[in-house]
Amino acid sequence: MLFQIKSYLKFLWNSKNEHGVHSPFVFHLLTKCFYDKKPKPEYLILKNYRKSLLENKNFIEVTDFGAGSKVFKSNRRQISKIASTAGISPKRAELLFRVTQYFEPNNILEIGTSLGLATSALALGDTNAKVTTLEGCPETAKQAQLQLQKFDCNEVENVIGEFESFLVPENLRSKTYDLIYFDGNHSKKATLTYFELLLSTIHNDSVWIFDDIHWSQEMEEAWDIIKNHPKVTVTIDTFQWGFVFFRYEQEKEHFVIRT
Repeated sequence: MLFQIKSYLKFLWNSKNEHGVHSPFVFHLLTKCFYDKKPKPEYLILKNYRKSLLENKNFIEVTDFGAGSKVFKSNRRQISKIASTAGISPKRAELLFRVTQYFEPNNILEIGTSLGLATSALALGDTNAKVTTLEGCPETAKQAQLQLQKFDCNEVENVIGEFESFLVPENLRSKTYDLIYFDGNHSKKATLTYFELLLSTIHNDSVWIFDDIHWSQEMEEAWDIIKNHPKVTVTIDTFQWGFVFFRYEQEKEHFVIRT
């Protein structure tokens, strides 16, 4: 916790809003998407999706393949508690919806479904998009599937199993993803492994979003390595998320932005 407080104070010191941005691409993204305050009818669906989970007092046995939880001490967890503590926040869900709507991706990959709070934002952001979401825990994935069906998020393919079994070169060779949301394993090694494996799926307009880039010293190190990769041209650090772009026409620039 102390590490994250220090990281956040550093973030606040370095961060800017749209007035400190001179890149037309990033300025337009901030003003037309990040800072869009207009109400959306889909926000009510996202709210009800969350409400349904918060009212679910059933327990499930969670299989955790990632870096572990800073909140839960046991693998037997109440669905409502998972939704309230481990799921994407309402504000972040709305931003993820707007980002998806803004970029209009055809193929989306999510690494780490959990209960599908972020998945629903991705699916609603572009109802014509094909969303593939990976979840290692069978019980959690089952709950997400039920929720997504309940809220008519029908263009979602749920893949259950360890991420490494899906993220293999022979499986990715023929795939192209327009948007990838990384929220599955908050360790440096796993993050960088997924990053390298999925580079084969990028194109000029691909958008990658890494969750919890300041979660630990290791994740900050991973983020620095990603920023400096030769294929990466533009990054945006919003503290919670790191946005990565591969646009060859852009100068290499790194932004720290308040959202």
